Amino acid sequence: MPEPGEATELQAALLRLRRTSGLPVVFGGLLSDARHARIAELNGAQTGALRGLVISAGSGLGGKAIALSRPCAVSDYASSRHISHEYDTPVAAEGLRSVVAVPVVVRRKVRGVLYGALREPLTLGDRTFDAAASAARDVEQALAVRDEVRQLLAATREQVADPGTGPGTWEHVREAHRELRALAPKIVDPALRDELLAVCGRLASAAGADRYPAVRSVRLAPREVDVIACVASGATNAAAAERLGLRPETVKGYLRSAMRKLGAHTRLEAVVAARRAGLLP
Repeated sequence: MPEPGEATELQAALLRLRRTSGLPVVFGGLLSDARHARIAELNGAQTGALRGLVISAGSGLGGKAIALSRPCAVSDYASSRHISHEYDTPVAAEGLRSVVAVPVVVRRKVRGVLYGALREPLTLGDRTFDAAASAARDVEQALAVRDEVRQLLAATREQVADPGTGPGTWEHVREAHRELRALAPKIVDPALRDELLAVCGRLASAAGADRYPAVRSVRLAPREVDVIACVASGATNAAAAERLGLRPETVKGYLRSAMRKLGAHTRLEAVVAARRAGLLP
């Protein structure tokens, strides 16, 4: 079943599709199981005829896109011989004629479908197809990140509860912390991002006061923590920049700022000070 927060990514992608393509109506939904998608988001619609419509794989234009796992389009929906016509009534109620449907595919699995439409029978050009494909990729990337976050969260919860004491165990905790911190800025859904950062905080404090009894209070900006976490894993400034989606000069700036706040003169001192301050595991 789609998660509530996934609507955020879908809404943002549809807004971009409408803006970049010039299509007056865009809509879409995610799959609730392997063969059914529910139209949950609409932009530019004049009626509610399409909202909540359940699209079955193989049925109509969107169902064809789901079944074939590729974009499909018609220049006049009602008269097209290339699709089945189970959904003619709601499509006609909205006055749609020319329609494109693009599947959202994550790791070869269809997860949703996006539509763009005109209220006149015209052949859609390459610009429209490119815009629709780009919007679908935005959703695909967002869902892939969500999947990765969920997997990491599930894998780290047990570690947070019982981190153990061995050096290999702590390296696992630190790697999970770094990966989660790097993913956080890519999360659009605020609830999931807050959950991710909360787990990061628990990982960072998992060492316990007994490991670093002389802790002084230090506050770093989120990106400063991200950079220090990368440095702690042995990453160069260039590697940290690639991981975090930043420029190397920006990484240097964050690192200098973090070192100043931590009272550190070297990268190693900064990592040790961050761990003592409970900012890194």
